[in-house]
Amino acid sequence: MWSICKKELGQLFSSLTGYIAIVLFLLINGLFLFILKDSSIFENKFANLDGFFSLAPWVLLFLIPAISMWSLSDEYKSGTIEILRTRPLHPYQVILGKYFSLIIVLLFVILPTLTYVITIQSLSTTGEIDTGGIAGSYLGLFILGSVYASISLFCSSLSGNAVMTFLGGAFFCLILYFGFNAISKLPVFKGTYDYYIEMLGIDFHYKSISKGVIDSRDLVYFFSIILFFFLLTVKNFIRNK
Repeated sequence: MWSICKKELGQLFSSLTGYIAIVLFLLINGLFLFILKDSSIFENKFANLDGFFSLAPWVLLFLIPAISMWSLSDEYKSGTIEILRTRPLHPYQVILGKYFSLIIVLLFVILPTLTYVITIQSLSTTGEIDTGGIAGSYLGLFILGSVYASISLFCSSLSGNAVMTFLGGAFFCLILYFGFNAISKLPVFKGTYDYYIEMLGIDFHYKSISKGVIDSRDLVYFFSIILFFFLLTVKNFIRNK
């Protein structure tokens, strides 16, 4: 399993894909947080990272599928999937190895943004910030990225076309993140089932964790989605075998 993980990491960083992902994530969020007029903390006069934690899920929604779109689709296209099948590894171990490689890249993407916390604290007039809320938001962002990785890896198992797997991953992530929230706002559901429909979406649970309160229901929701798409990916891998 770890040999698969190291192989994937080697490919991601030897081809500059991993480095580009880190730079893009920092650049896009940095522009919105410190440069652009309408979203800059210098314009809003508040030393917080609310803007970052609102924007980051949308950036990851496209970034994670872009990183993972070659995970399995390239194996199918190039025929190297046959080499994987000759290894004494269970399909679960193969998929876990690829999934953990995406999680490690996700950590490399998120960790440098801790510099934002240091910057915000230094800009605060009191020198104090809501560390509890920020810690909860970082946890929520990491779990959110883990869900995106699971969905995107599943999409990568469906086709040998990397572009199609990217579009599929971004689409499924978008539907699960914002789709249910949008549906709950329809007049036909207002005042009846709107709350329950919104609960089906990732955005609802992400915002809950971002408040700094760790609710077991939110964790069960996220881990259930990760497990669901992981099992679907394993099933596709075995079926294509």
